[in-house]
Parts: sequence; C-alpha cells; structure tokens
Amino acid sequence: MKIIGVEAIPLAIPLRPMTPPSAWADGVRKQIVVRVKTDTGLVGLGEAFAYGAPLGVCSVIAESLAPMLLGQDPTRIEALADLMHRGTMIYGRRGLAMFAISGVEIALWDLLGKVRGAPVCALLGGATRPRLPVYASLMRYDSPEEVAQACRHYAGQGFTMLKLHQTDVASVRAAREAVGDGVELMLDTNCPWTPEEAIAMARALEPCRLFWLEEPVWPPEDYRGLARVARATETPIASGENESTLYGFREIIDAGAADILQPSITKVGGISEFRKIAALAQAANLPIAPHSFYVGPGLAATLHVAATLGGAMPVEFPTGEHETPFLVRPLVARDGHMEVPSGPGLGVEINEDALRRYPYSSRGAEPFVLHR
Repeated sequence: MKIIGVEAIPLAIPLRPMTPPSAWADGVRKQIVVRVKTDTGLVGLGEAFAYGAPLGVCSVIAESLAPMLLGQDPTRIEALADLMHRGTMIYGRRGLAMFAISGVEIALWDLLGKVRGAPVCALLGGATRPRLPVYASLMRYDSPEEVAQACRHYAGQGFTMLKLHQTDVASVRAAREAVGDGVELMLDTNCPWTPEEAIAMARALEPCRLFWLEEPVWPPEDYRGLARVARATETPIASGENESTLYGFREIIDAGAADILQPSITKVGGISEFRKIAALAQAANLPIAPHSFYVGPGLAATLHVAATLGGAMPVEFPTGEHETPFLVRPLVARDGHMEVPSGPGLGVEINEDALRRYPYSSRGAEPFVLHR
C-alpha cells in the first residue's frame, strides 16, 4: 500500500445563531479536513487546527508534508511522523507546521484502523473509559448577565462541568450564582496577564471555587511566571493547549507550572505525540484534561486516545451548533458524557454537503492537494 494523495481542505461552516450571542462565533467556524489517499482506495481522515491561519496550515501540508509522504507506506506511522518532524525542523516545532503535522498524523491513524478493521482506541491498547465525562466549553460573552444565561442553559442540558472564557471576576461570580454548588466551573482566560496580575486575579477568584484556572499568564511559554502563580493560589492551574511536542510539556513539568496538563491533539503532533505526553504526565503524577475545541476528526481522535487513559479528568466539548453538520453523524454529548465513536479508524465520516457548501471563502472550493 502506498500514499498517492494528500489533501488539506479549508472550510468555514457558520454556527447557528446563539442565545446569548458571542463575538467568538465567527472565529470558531473554521475547519481543516485532511485526507490521505492510498492506491488501494482507502482514505484516512484527519483534522488540523484552523482558527488562526487556516490557509497557512494548508500550505504547509501541500508544499512541505505531501512531497515527503507520496509513495510511502502509510502504516509506518512512527517513521512518517519522524520524517515530518525532521523535515520541518527549521520552522515547525510549534505553531502552523505542527498543526499541519498533527492533522496528517491523525489521518494516518484513521487509515491504519481501516486497514486493520479496528477502532483507533483498540490499536492503542483498548478503551478503559468507553464513556467519557465532558465539559461544555462556552464562548466569551459581553456581560455577567449573558454568562449567567449561558451557564443556566448548558447546566440544563445535563452538563455538570462548564468552562468560562471571561477575564473579569464579576462574570465568574455571576456564573457561580447561576448554577450553584452542584456544577463545577473552570476558567480559561487565554493568557492575558503578567504573573503579578494573575496572582491577584487568582486570589480574587478563589471564593468562586474554580475547578481550575487556565492559562492566566502572558506569554503562555513563561513557565517560571506561571509556576509563581501556581504556588500563590489554592486554585489548580491548567496549561498546555498552546504547547507542542513531548519536549514542550517536559518544560511545563520541570518548571512546576501546571497542576493539570492540556495537550491538544491537533497542535502537539497528533496521536502518537499525545500518547508520549500522557506517559510523561503519568510519570510526573499529573492529570491530563485534553484540549479539544473542535468537532470533527480531531475531537474523535481525542476521544479515542482519552478512552485509553486512566483517571477521571474530562474532555473539552465546544458549544455551538453548525449550520450544516461537519460530520455525517455528529459527535454529541448527553448528560455530560460522550461515547467513543465506533467503527474502523476514528469511526467518523465527513459530510460531503458541508464540503461543497462552505469552502473557506478566500480560497474558494478547491482543496490544497498534491497527487503523484
């Protein structure tokens, strides 16, 4: 079996109108589908992280990764991952190139599952948690009243864990008052503060009893500063969604910068690298709560890997509903839990209608593709 084609297809599927509305809705509509095609007709599906510069990620796949992979045996995943890592070394240890590698590597695992007739979680040793706890990851809202409204809505859908994306104490207080003590609250602030500001905010937020405080320090790689915050508050600190590779997470652990690690399977290098990070976390006795603010093959891959890990940490589940489903059978949460997709590989199919209707507008309908 040989690889004969690699595609990166940028999409922009809009979300349905939300109540309350969020300015974030437009930014999270972008997706990148990756397809790895073989001379046997089998196709592997992946998803690359897309929110910042989707065309840049697609360009890396088409111009750099595809030429490395054409003609290769797709079942040699570890060797091909090493080839991609080494081949993009000058510019690829973080950011767009690592997003590209991740999407292709996920597609290779989906393809291997289809070759073997087995789900990815079985290839990784089997699921210890076939039904996974998930938390609703909310958008950012303009006012404490809107935050409270959103929290009541998602708690009413059966979620017992909610993650906010606010940067003010009043909104977090409103959320706590809206859902009471029976719902856990997390707060992802997306790296806004100096360590000193983050310490002050962490202490001000302690009465809200957060399950974790996520990425409070700018820049995100200031692990010494983040460690100072972790030592200064009783609230657990979570971090890692903006880090890549096993070595980046070693830096977080060595600095004592996080109580909870959050690798993102579409950013760290894919499934294989995620598993190495999980082993590193286990050796450091730190839990993993996967970042997964996406709804396609990336979320499916996250569920397959998380199902093989021990512990009770939840998986992120993004809120919002697309105008046209990304997948033929969308991945849904029920009562705060999700099932691992069944079937060979990742167990998901891309909705071809979505591909036709919502190509990324600045590129048009044509995918980035390289065939031999």
